[in-house]
Amino acid sequence: MKTESRLVQWICWLIVITSFFLTGFIIGWFARPTSTDTSHDAGSRRHLREFLDEMRAENIRDHLRKFTRLPHLAGTEQNLQLAEQIKGEWLAYGLDSVEMVPYDVLLSYPNISQPNYISIVDELGNEMFNTSLSEPVPEGYENVSDIVPPYSAFSAQGQPVGDLVYVNYGRTEDFFQLEREMGINVTGKIVIVRYGNIFRGNKVKNAMLHGASGIIMFSDPADYCAPGVQPYPDGWNLPGGGAQRGNVLNLNGAGDPLTPGYPAKEYTYRYNLEEGVGLPKIPVHPIGYHDAIQLLKNMGGDIPPNNWKGALNVSYRIGPGFTDGFSTQKVRMNIHTNNQVTRIYNVIGRLRGAVEPDRYVILGGHRDAWVFGGIDPVTGAAVVHESVRSAGKLLRKGWRPRRSIVFASWDAEEFGLLGSTEWAEENAKVLQERAVAYINADSAIEGMYTLRIDCTPSLHTLVYDITKQVSSPEEGEEGLSLYESWHKRDNWTDDRDAPRISKLGSGSDFEAYFIRLGIAAGRARYTKNRKTERYSSYPVYHSVYETFELVERFYDPSFRKLRAVAQVRGGLIFLLADSQLLPLDASQYAGSLTKYAHTIAQLGQKHPDALVKYGVSFDSLFSAVENFTVAARDFHERLTTLDRTDPIQIRMVNDQLMYLERAFVDPLGLPGRPFYRHVIFAPSSHNKYAGESFPGIYDALFDIEHTANPKEAWDEVRRQISIAAFTVQAAAMTLTPPA
Repeated sequence: MKTESRLVQWICWLIVITSFFLTGFIIGWFARPTSTDTSHDAGSRRHLREFLDEMRAENIRDHLRKFTRLPHLAGTEQNLQLAEQIKGEWLAYGLDSVEMVPYDVLLSYPNISQPNYISIVDELGNEMFNTSLSEPVPEGYENVSDIVPPYSAFSAQGQPVGDLVYVNYGRTEDFFQLEREMGINVTGKIVIVRYGNIFRGNKVKNAMLHGASGIIMFSDPADYCAPGVQPYPDGWNLPGGGAQRGNVLNLNGAGDPLTPGYPAKEYTYRYNLEEGVGLPKIPVHPIGYHDAIQLLKNMGGDIPPNNWKGALNVSYRIGPGFTDGFSTQKVRMNIHTNNQVTRIYNVIGRLRGAVEPDRYVILGGHRDAWVFGGIDPVTGAAVVHESVRSAGKLLRKGWRPRRSIVFASWDAEEFGLLGSTEWAEENAKVLQERAVAYINADSAIEGMYTLRIDCTPSLHTLVYDITKQVSSPEEGEEGLSLYESWHKRDNWTDDRDAPRISKLGSGSDFEAYFIRLGIAAGRARYTKNRKTERYSSYPVYHSVYETFELVERFYDPSFRKLRAVAQVRGGLIFLLADSQLLPLDASQYAGSLTKYAHTIAQLGQKHPDALVKYGVSFDSLFSAVENFTVAARDFHERLTTLDRTDPIQIRMVNDQLMYLERAFVDPLGLPGRPFYRHVIFAPSSHNKYAGESFPGIYDALFDIEHTANPKEAWDEVRRQISIAAFTVQAAAMTLTPPA
């Protein structure tokens, strides 16, 4: 009996032990980490809240005031001193390292002894009228030296004389309309166009292609003055004497004109000036609208269509030349701008990652300005500065990001994105292997209405996530998130119930990272109401009136809007750097590709007879997009069962997400634009500022009805469709499991 009793006891103990084991196993199984939450990500979210709350509106105000006291044009002593100041403060904030990285690039400056201006001259060459040599300086800045007068950087030198022709905005379609419908040839003429709608360099390119001997650009009140607003300093509109500076290059992503594709270091081979990429061959000059009135008021020729008319009290006649009584008068350009190789400096700060130091998240914005840079770029630079300070505060509490963060203060952006492009060229191999994302930090405000986001589709979900964690900066919206405020003001126009997110174009420092290297990228800023506020950019863009006082008095007196932008940009880099699983969404990309494929096909289907005649079909593109959609869905389903305790599995899927954007890059580039390599997104050939989807197909279809060789043109459409289909299919394959 004792033996049986002992046996029963052992069986009982075995059952108890087995029960404990099974219970522990079951608890462990259901408590295992999943893709929805981990202890790391929970801690990361707590640190994110601290990081965002640390950002102060009053600090951003102080940074803006500090950085706008003096002009800081690229290549000048003031801009070098500002770089050194930023370097010192970033080190003091606690970054692991900060360096100044020099490049020797081609810059362009007015000739001090021979100023640039436009004249009206009589038949003997006597000057009857001259445009202003400078802008009236705003109050409080009368004693500031080194204010560069309005000019077009990289303009050709020359003094052409000729009849004046008005060509609206100088767009491709404007020149087509002028020649095809109005019968006016501008060969040998000087053209005058108003700023707006497209990049100024595209206006110059169009004038050159049509044979003009020079081009004058002016800021029309219809495009640079908001109704009911006073000119600066009484309001935020452009005064009549204000003029927009800017470069007029057509680089198409080449960087320094003399070292295209390679960093402009001391050892680099340089082309001669005559061989420089994108340099205009004709003189170019900007003027204000008070001077424009004097050039336009006596114009002869026909009255243009209503959509060619601005808001000046003139008839906007097209020309060529002036009316009777002034018909012997001509326009002469006097342009003496010099191009010279000049040293610039990027400031690069690094915060080393704790787990994956070889993965980089970059927050970069430029520092150089045409004059004071009150909006462009210093609202952006002030926001970056506050992000660095806030990160440093968190570091001192013991936090360190999972991945490395790179903070960049670029130089010479205004001269063609030179500082950022040269650094991208020098570090291209490393960045292609290690860069997770690039968040751009140019101007943080261009209007007072709501948030604006432009980004790659894989960032859409993250953008919505972070804006839900930022408070609305609007008066009377206490308790609302930025997402809710943004959604209310700028909803999608289609059936999507979410705030609008736009495509990336170009015109800022993300270009080399996104369009050339294929690094996921985005930008955020406060903007105007795009439905009701029709003026271009913001009225005093690139003028002497971009001051600290402009922002403080009119754009953001509380600096809460700038703080909200700082929190969005900062939140994006924080989560990209610190989340265990990269917060990139391939399914969002699939949805965007579907929409873009239908849009570009609709453009082609405007020519149904030609599609049939030349055997053009979009079927292969739709098939590739469908395959990508399936691959993206399957990829994200696999993430739900991912073992997040296995660092190898985490690294594998993160690499798939990181390299997805690279899969859309064609190393051969777009036709005629070898440094624009993104097959899904790039600027149109006709406007650098506007992002186009499937740009190769878009450009092949542009104006195809007027082509001299239809078969050749439609063959190019077929070729571009095949490239796009191959690229999308190849990108889908990168999302499949390893063999």
